[in-house]
Amino acid sequence: MSDFTPSLRLPDPRIRVLDMRFLGLRLFSGSVERLATGCYWAEGPVWFGDGRYLLWSDIPNNRILRWDETTGSTSEYRRPSNKANGLVRDRQGRLLACEHLTRRVTRTEYDGRITVLAHEFDGKPLNSPNDIVCQRNGAIWFTDPPFGIGGWWEGQPATPELPHGVYRIDASTGEVALALDELQGPNGLAFSPDEQMLYVVESRATPNRKIWVYDVRAGKLQNKRLFVDAGGPGAFDGIKVDEQGNVWCGFGSGGAAGVDLDELDGVRVYAPDGTPLAHIALPERCANLCFGGANNNRLFMAASHSLYALYVNTRGAA
Repeated sequence: MSDFTPSLRLPDPRIRVLDMRFLGLRLFSGSVERLATGCYWAEGPVWFGDGRYLLWSDIPNNRILRWDETTGSTSEYRRPSNKANGLVRDRQGRLLACEHLTRRVTRTEYDGRITVLAHEFDGKPLNSPNDIVCQRNGAIWFTDPPFGIGGWWEGQPATPELPHGVYRIDASTGEVALALDELQGPNGLAFSPDEQMLYVVESRATPNRKIWVYDVRAGKLQNKRLFVDAGGPGAFDGIKVDEQGNVWCGFGSGGAAGVDLDELDGVRVYAPDGTPLAHIALPERCANLCFGGANNNRLFMAASHSLYALYVNTRGAA
């Protein structure tokens, strides 16, 4: 793995300001750090403040890793993980996981038992649940593209029986409902701070990858509109929203030849009106991210082979 040296210069030149509004979100003395490396494909970070640790997925290695804030050490939390991808906590603090290999969404109980929350819809198996978010009312939303059934790397080959979907699991009944089936490769998703809007990444849109935003009304999605277009060779992945409504996006190349990766790989930040505010350059494509730390103002970035972090002057939406 290539060496990584934190910047000695402040402000960190890896943090590129694209709009002056980002100056209020940047910490002058905040620098990008590499916390761990050695993954095949890092994804789905989630912060456990009560334990002062972070979990994230290493999908092809079939494991969930744990980074401990108190010691700085990395260990295996779960292996096998059923090639888990997106991770989040529910309103009771339990781990929810999107599993590619078993094509299901699971919950880890306090005693370690695994409860299956979703594995099929309309009598047909899910494709490969990808990313996941939990509302304050306990409803769980997840995306279900076929990325994990395309080969042996992130799951195992299978023929899709369902469209590319976004689903909602009812908090009271556990019923799984299809919320969307109109996007190609639905990927990252995140709620606005007031949970009145849901942002969804369309990672197989042509010609460019996009983020759409929907109004959330009584458990249904309405009034689809474009939030931002990645443009050219850029591609979005996982996303999170801060308490001011800014959208932080895992970003990188879509795989086109002749692309300057230094200009693409990292994290893009957008204002609520869709204006690009900043680019946090990383030496690897960022797949997903989350806020955490004691004050919820530390941005953790799962990027290809490594886990990075950056303190910022905002906090993740509650």
